[in-house]
Amino acid sequence: MPPTDAYLEEISSQLPALQLLINLGWQYLTPGEALALRDGKLKNVVLTGVLEPWLAEHNAIDFKGGRHAFSAANLREAVERLVDEPFQSLLLTNARLYELLTLGTSLTQSIDGDRKSFDLHYIDWRHPERNVYHVTDEFSVEKRGSHSTRRADIVLFVNGIPLAVIECKRADKEHHGEKAVALGIKQLGVYQREEEIPHFFATSQLLLAISPNDALYATTGTKKKFWSVWREEERAQDAGAFERMVHERINQPLPRTTEDRLYGWREYERRIRAHFAALGERLPTAQDRLIAALLRPERLLELAYQYIVFDDGVKKIARYQQYFAIRATLDRVGQRNAQGTRTGGVIWHTTGSGKSLTMVMLAKALALHPAIRNPRVVLVTDRVDLDRQLWGTFHACGKAVVQAKDGRHLVRLVTGKLDPGEPRADVITTVINKFDQAAAQHARDSGIDIFVLVDEGHRSQYGQFNAKMQRVFPNACYIGYTGTPLTKGEKSTAVKFGSFIHKYPMRQAVGDHAVVPLLYEGRVVDQDVDKAQLERWFERTTRHLTPEQTADLKRKMSRSEAVTATEQRIKEIAYNVALHYEQQWRGTGFKAQLATPSKRIAVKYLRYLRDYGIDAALVISPPDSREGGEDEDGSNQPEVQAYWKQMMERYGSEEAYQREILGSFGQADGIEILVVVDKLLTGFDEPRNTVLYIDKPLKEHTLLQAIARVNRLHDGKDFGYIVDYRGVLGQLNEAMNLYDALAEFDAEDVEDTFHDIGEQIRLLPQCHSDLWAIFAPVTNRNDREAMERFLEPEDRRQRFYAALTDYARALRVAMSSVQFFAEVPDAQINRYRGDLKFFHELRQAVKLRYAEAIDYREYEEKVRKLMDEHIRATGTTVITGLVNIFDVEKFDAELERLGTSTAKADTILNRMQHTISERMDEDPAFYRKFSELVAETIAAYRQGRIDELEYLRQAQAHMHEMRSGRDSGVPAQLLRYRDAPAYYGIVRETLAAYGLDDEAIADVAIRQEAVIEQHKVTDWARNHDVQREMRRGLDDLFYTVEEQTGALIEVEQLNQMIDQVIEVAKARSNGRDNEAD
Repeated sequence: MPPTDAYLEEISSQLPALQLLINLGWQYLTPGEALALRDGKLKNVVLTGVLEPWLAEHNAIDFKGGRHAFSAANLREAVERLVDEPFQSLLLTNARLYELLTLGTSLTQSIDGDRKSFDLHYIDWRHPERNVYHVTDEFSVEKRGSHSTRRADIVLFVNGIPLAVIECKRADKEHHGEKAVALGIKQLGVYQREEEIPHFFATSQLLLAISPNDALYATTGTKKKFWSVWREEERAQDAGAFERMVHERINQPLPRTTEDRLYGWREYERRIRAHFAALGERLPTAQDRLIAALLRPERLLELAYQYIVFDDGVKKIARYQQYFAIRATLDRVGQRNAQGTRTGGVIWHTTGSGKSLTMVMLAKALALHPAIRNPRVVLVTDRVDLDRQLWGTFHACGKAVVQAKDGRHLVRLVTGKLDPGEPRADVITTVINKFDQAAAQHARDSGIDIFVLVDEGHRSQYGQFNAKMQRVFPNACYIGYTGTPLTKGEKSTAVKFGSFIHKYPMRQAVGDHAVVPLLYEGRVVDQDVDKAQLERWFERTTRHLTPEQTADLKRKMSRSEAVTATEQRIKEIAYNVALHYEQQWRGTGFKAQLATPSKRIAVKYLRYLRDYGIDAALVISPPDSREGGEDEDGSNQPEVQAYWKQMMERYGSEEAYQREILGSFGQADGIEILVVVDKLLTGFDEPRNTVLYIDKPLKEHTLLQAIARVNRLHDGKDFGYIVDYRGVLGQLNEAMNLYDALAEFDAEDVEDTFHDIGEQIRLLPQCHSDLWAIFAPVTNRNDREAMERFLEPEDRRQRFYAALTDYARALRVAMSSVQFFAEVPDAQINRYRGDLKFFHELRQAVKLRYAEAIDYREYEEKVRKLMDEHIRATGTTVITGLVNIFDVEKFDAELERLGTSTAKADTILNRMQHTISERMDEDPAFYRKFSELVAETIAAYRQGRIDELEYLRQAQAHMHEMRSGRDSGVPAQLLRYRDAPAYYGIVRETLAAYGLDDEAIADVAIRQEAVIEQHKVTDWARNHDVQREMRRGLDDLFYTVEEQTGALIEVEQLNQMIDQVIEVAKARSNGRDNEAD
């Protein structure tokens, strides 16, 4: 077998995945068997032929000491409730079916004359061994409202219900610098669209995108940026056990009968068998580890049942650190200590990495724990959105969540002495200060199965409130959650509560791409405004304004003569912030926060930012208007009172005011900068938030909480930026590797929390050098034609694109920093800018010249902003799409914009090659001819046998003939047929060798088209039975030809022609379906 076969998707990824799954306990079904089990209908996705017998066998009615079977009608009703659920949106339908799968359903049946409702379950979640597990591949599903299909690589069924879907990619299949799995994620995303096959994912819980070198997982509806890695964590005594298990399973031979069923139906069966027979023992790959970690039957059920949450319209599945934190907690609290109680502890997961979700999932796991009778879970948090998460999560597993309205209500919920009509609670949510009232009333519950989960435990659990909680729940298990590390002092206190249970520090979260890294820059603001700089900025920002608007802005800016030095500092920082945001971030969809020391100063910042053209808003808590009250935050100042009054008049309430502003801030085209004091510096999550400007004292936990506002993931976001006007981090202490403001923490706990922006700036020269190094063999780098020709090999272009993306990213970071402009000479900065412009235009030119699909990803968005703001008169053309050569008017217009004859000829011939590659399967003879013509023409020019003008003339001639869609050598009688000319090209050479002339061969091709058309049905290209009928029809046709001509065609040649005709017919049919879509 040729070596390249090892990289085919089926051999390198799909079949190894199936082999491992079979060895993990999944029973393999061929595509034909799976189709039969769904009633032979491609629109069905549940294997009802598996589900209904399982329901009958594993569900029964226990009534009055007897055991009774569900009626056949009830079993059919149960199946119909699952498969006939009305489809709304994917997430709504998936949530309803998740509840059905986890809770089961209730069916009415008469037993001995008594008619009652009885529960039926679709999956036995607590006893994995009682379920049946099937896996199949090449699973075709009809699109909604269409007979065309989409095909999933691998599907896993529990009791016939599809719970997991895998998309496989071969290791070398990269696209525009992205790893192969990115294509798998994109494909699964497309399949979930409304117009595609979203109903196929209505019961899915786990999605995997895998290739041998990379593997990621998610759940239904997950956006690309939230697909996650999985790292299997082991206890010290079990180190290496997981790797050994995976190695054993991947090298475990399949039973011969299973191997026959797995390989026997495939087109390249013999070659596949030979490949795996020769493979020998192999080492585990990334996809092996992910499959073994997540898709062992018991692990899949555990994840689906306990580690999935529906959060405000978004479905989420645990990341590995959340899963293992919960497992470690359950291991600790699952048994009693020497005092007869349960030992708690602290979970430290970096803010932004899903800490609150971990709380919800742990509460769910505790409520469902089989070894803890009647557990009561109390969540102490100030986050309102957590209540919404909890209600939906626990409703799906049959547990009741109640929020304590006040201390008295908390007491009633804890003791169970409820007022009439008050609901009982399995899970209670409350805020920390409600324990005051509970303790004052001497409420006490000594139960040991009470679990108190405290958000940000380092701030409250170890202080006075802890004493009051201990008074109310003396024997409870206390688990503190923190998003920031504990200080040295807090650590010594925390030991009393059971020490750390699990850690997930910033360094690890950044490495897993769970959060973005943070870049820090300190800025010193001069008291005197640089008038010349201000004037330059003014001219720049007013270029789109009318004369009246310009005059108004200048009037507002001229107020500086009458302000104090303090006011002047605020104005200068506001100007600096406005300039930085306008140059670096405006129009990108990314947002910023400005942290200020008081409400009075915040109002001033708001006014100046708006004066400088920034769409800014201020969010504060209500000012204290009481007479004689202290005014530490400026609440009593007239401007603060006036601002608050204005907001209340506009919005009506504090809740509406905050909701509207935050809603706008979360929109790409909404509020740009949010001015804050203390509110929204903690507990506020907006992924678009990218820059935190600091002009207030912050340290320790408050600082770490504040900077975490900008570390959330978002598409196109490489870093979070901290721009510090207060010097809050002080000087870097080289001996401790710690900033002054974090000196109370152990160094290892805050390692890599920040990266000085200077580190990134120092990467720029190397990125610049690496980019130019690609073109080292080019003698004259000023020769644009030579540079474009040098990039003809695709692998060289991919290296160029990757290096250019790295360079553009480094330059963007540098251009956002004052340090860069202070340290780097103007001449060098101008060279960096000029080179970006040059290479950006070169990239655009070669993508057109060599017929590449256009990449709309992060490069385009980021570089366009960078060039708009920092590079004048670029003269570049924005590429909007790859124009097809059959779109004559647009393609010819594109050619006219190209400079040289060689560039035009290259563009024509490379675009032809692109089209030929896409359409070769539809008419091999026709496109093979043009492939040879194109290759010969390019070779002739490269070898100097023809000049530029002749090169262009031949390219144009080939293009015109290919556009016609007809081979000039095809008999005229074929011209009125759609597919017969393609079949003619397949059989012509073979039949001519048996003495048939062109006219007779054309007649055979016409009759072949008739045979194919006669047998076509919906989705025939996936239907092996229909294809067998077509083969018989074609075989009969050739038998007739043999009788008429006396020729005796070799069996091998005959089968080869029939196979090729079928494959071409399939390709042409799929091509027409795709065009119609």
